[in-house]
Amino acid sequence: MPRPDSLIITILLTGLVAFGPLSTDLYLPSLPLLGEQLGASENQVQLTLSVFMIGFAVSQLVYGPLSDKYGRRPVILGGTILFALSSVACAMATSIEALIVARFFQAVGACCGTVLGRAVVRDVYGRERAASVLSYMAMAMALAPATGPIFGGYLTEYLGWQSNFWAIAIFSAMMAVLVATLLSETNQWRDPTAMQPDMLIRGYRELLGHRDYVGYLLVVALIYSGIFAFISGSAFLLIDSVGLTPVAYGYCFGAGVAGYILGSFIAGRISTRIGVDGMVMRGTATASVGGLVMLAFVLLARADAIPLASQTFVFGIVGSFFLFMVGAGLTLSNALAGSIGPFPTMAGRAAALVGFCQMVIAALAGIAVSEFADGTGMSMALVTVLVTMSAMTVFLTIVRPHTRRHLNEHRRRV
Repeated sequence: MPRPDSLIITILLTGLVAFGPLSTDLYLPSLPLLGEQLGASENQVQLTLSVFMIGFAVSQLVYGPLSDKYGRRPVILGGTILFALSSVACAMATSIEALIVARFFQAVGACCGTVLGRAVVRDVYGRERAASVLSYMAMAMALAPATGPIFGGYLTEYLGWQSNFWAIAIFSAMMAVLVATLLSETNQWRDPTAMQPDMLIRGYRELLGHRDYVGYLLVVALIYSGIFAFISGSAFLLIDSVGLTPVAYGYCFGAGVAGYILGSFIAGRISTRIGVDGMVMRGTATASVGGLVMLAFVLLARADAIPLASQTFVFGIVGSFFLFMVGAGLTLSNALAGSIGPFPTMAGRAAALVGFCQMVIAALAGIAVSEFADGTGMSMALVTVLVTMSAMTVFLTIVRPHTRRHLNEHRRRV
């Protein structure tokens, strides 16, 4: 088998980590059509997103300890097979209720790639290098959300909404074969007690008692919630209210994801020089500006200063999302590396708890967007501003003072 730090394994891990974005972004352009054909309301359709996030979150709490006890490879393989089977069930669903249930199990399978792909990176690389590797992986992984809505738009227009799930099923089946043939075990610190309830509680309590860990965790969760707010509200805003086609919406979403690619590329180039905290500070500030610009365009449209169904409005929303995503690209990989870096013997559990909180908070953000949607994008913009400003505040009040104090103590000792 190839070396764990080889290029081919990095590419494989990128594909695994992309399970989550692929499962949401590919079928975004089909949401209005899906609801129409299954006779579902907008809230019911958006439940297919929120339920996915909840299933994704809860199952990570199991995958992390499982991989700490039995190893990364067998757990990744089992989850990938479940992902493929549940994707077939999604494609064959004939009611919105069946689709929601299938989406839950699809999430249970998909999350193995995200949480354990990150744990493998922590197994192989150190804290600072892991931040750089995760940034490059995020840049490559962003091809899924960048091209997914475009590809999904074409699939929806020519083959129907079910074709998106068939495409995911084929991809996940291919990934299962590659995991079985290429991926070797990387967990050198297996913990036979990792699944014992008292050890689970003790491990999670230790993580939550670590101030830096909690701070970075909240930064990751809040910034990701901004992405999910756009995922939850943008299709209905740009397709239903503005009048874009599914394919045009796919290109708009892809343009925004280009910002994430740019931010991740910059992070990969300079993270080792500027450091994790420097990148997180710059990233949260950039994301906050993007959220504020989005809110400004929504307010202008509501005040009839610019027409809702106009190029100016579309460019404003997409441009602000691009800026927000640059900030997300700068932030997420670095904050993630900062959170799991100090815990080599609990990398699976540390990554799992980050993922759990990330998905729960994102699901709540998506529910808030859908519950208060009014067709103008106001709830989407307000949630984006709220979570980005909160992420920057958390970093400035929880993480930065603590890391500065440790740095000053280290300098005095030296």
